[in-house]
Amino acid sequence: MSIPLLQKLFVGSYVIRQRLTGRARYPLVLMLEPLFRCNLACAGCGKIDYPDPILHQNMPVRDALHAVDECGAPVVSIAGGEPLLHKQMPEIVRGIIARRKFVYLCTNALLMEKKLSQYQPSTFFTWSVHLDGDKEMHDASVCQPGVYDRAVAAIRSAKERGFRVNINCTLFNNADGEKVARFFDTVMSMGIDGITVSPGYAYERAPDQQHFLNRDRTKQLFRDIFRERGATRWSFSQSSLFLDFLAGNQRYHCTPWGNPTRTIFGWQKPCYLLGEGYAKTFNELMDETDWDSYGTGNYEKCADCMVHCGYEASAVNDAIAHPLKALGVSLRGVRTEGPMTPDITLADQRPAQYVFSQHVERKLNEIRQGDNKAELAEAG
Repeated sequence: MSIPLLQKLFVGSYVIRQRLTGRARYPLVLMLEPLFRCNLACAGCGKIDYPDPILHQNMPVRDALHAVDECGAPVVSIAGGEPLLHKQMPEIVRGIIARRKFVYLCTNALLMEKKLSQYQPSTFFTWSVHLDGDKEMHDASVCQPGVYDRAVAAIRSAKERGFRVNINCTLFNNADGEKVARFFDTVMSMGIDGITVSPGYAYERAPDQQHFLNRDRTKQLFRDIFRERGATRWSFSQSSLFLDFLAGNQRYHCTPWGNPTRTIFGWQKPCYLLGEGYAKTFNELMDETDWDSYGTGNYEKCADCMVHCGYEASAVNDAIAHPLKALGVSLRGVRTEGPMTPDITLADQRPAQYVFSQHVERKLNEIRQGDNKAELAEAG
């Protein structure tokens, strides 16, 4: 695994403290989205179709750092949109590192080489570069030619300057196991520090709804990938039990509070993938969300989800409860043959509700009111 030893120690001690205090629900990773604006328009993205007034909003530094303090998670993943479009991103990153939190700055890398000088290498800082496969796969995924080559050039520049660099790879139903395995070999040869991999999930706002994976296809795909080389050949910035789960060998229920999400709207209910309302504070999110209403088997929208933001925390909790099982998977690799673990039944799941547009209208009204106040102040 590619997770730094210091990060393992910080996260491990944090989890032990939560368990000793009897805290039932606690976050592991804060998903911080300080803007939705992006310089790409990927077909599988559900984050960039908001009206222009919302896309032009940037989370202030004070709000971003307050979210880090409120949440208390030991790891912060900064996503978007494209975070490097936020002019105050270096200040946000410095503020998080000063709090001794581990920062993963997610980027499509189009601006990365230009911005490298604004950041400093640190054990607490990792570039997380979006690459959804080889050149052909990735450029098709992001709907623009030449992006793969620019991302690879940025990765090499960052490694030359001493930065930690991961790739984050999202796979869809047109992925081929052998081809993905070759891609993982390629990125490891670049000297990257780790791979974060996830099955594509059906964002309800994404323009392309045809290429998301269901659970059966996800499990078979990851068995095909790991069969080619064996998961121990590559360095993943994920737990061994989560990878084993992707291959159908573990049965987990979702832990949506493990990766809470803070956006310009507030704290997103219930998780990074579903926006069904927002809380004003982290405590309100944790205390007032009906968690039992969500997750595979509970809610139709969650039926096919096997994404890390919901299940990595479940795997981590399992690893702490059963360390020998986790060690066994780490040493021998992910099992790719034999029967899969029976999945969660969908018989009692509640039907999907489509409520995401309400918070958009509220935010637009808030922006209009702010613009009107500014105009009145200038006129006065």
